[in-house]
Amino acid sequence: MSNALLVIPARLGAWLIRGTRIAGAMALLTLDIFRCLFRYRLRWNLLVEQIYFVGVRSTFVILTTGAFTGAVFAAQVHFQFVRLGMESAVGPTVSVAMCRELGSVLCCLLLAGRVGASMAAEIASMKITEQLDALRSMGVYPTEYLVVPRFLAMMISTPILTAVAIAVGIGCAYIVAVPILGVDGAYYWDNTVKFTEFTDVAIGVSKGFLFGMIIAIVSCYKGLNPRLGTAGVGQTTTEAVVMSSLSLLVSNFFFTFILNNLFLGN
Repeated sequence: MSNALLVIPARLGAWLIRGTRIAGAMALLTLDIFRCLFRYRLRWNLLVEQIYFVGVRSTFVILTTGAFTGAVFAAQVHFQFVRLGMESAVGPTVSVAMCRELGSVLCCLLLAGRVGASMAAEIASMKITEQLDALRSMGVYPTEYLVVPRFLAMMISTPILTAVAIAVGIGCAYIVAVPILGVDGAYYWDNTVKFTEFTDVAIGVSKGFLFGMIIAIVSCYKGLNPRLGTAGVGQTTTEAVVMSSLSLLVSNFFFTFILNNLFLGN
């Protein structure tokens, strides 16, 4: 009985120590990335290649996500507001929600699955097959060659994709609310413009920027520290997606307070 009581604190302590070690390693990787930005010449060809992969090739997924999120949310809000005679409030409600939360969070969760998994798998494969050692033997620093272009590509592409998801979501919400559900278009659009401010868009885009950094750091860290063995790449990829997604959801809570205080003074 006494041994059983010691198991839980022992496992909790081991989990906390492992979490602290991983957080410290990610912080060191982040510092190393910024050091490489000033120490080495930027490889523009690799950066453009990564922007194409992260930004252009993710466009369809982001458009679909933004469109159906806005459409479904508009329908649900209308079903509730119509009972209160507040149909004209559907537009600003959907718009502010898409700008502040839904656009950035859902867009980046999709990117964590599509782009983060790819980053972790590619770097982990290179690590397991000793290609990273080959780079070092040729005088190429892996962080500068592999991590920096991916990190910058996420910083550039994610805010743009977030803005696209927000715009498409608001547009599709209008289509659902006005032509399909019969909300007055003039009141809908007038209230949407009246109650949606630039700071709402700034909060969403800022979250996309910060989430992009988190996805890149977590995915590259997992890729540089893969599990060994034949199943190592698969397990590393899964862990990268799960860790990135959880990090986004947890950090979103804190970013909400910080950005609202910064942009709105709340």
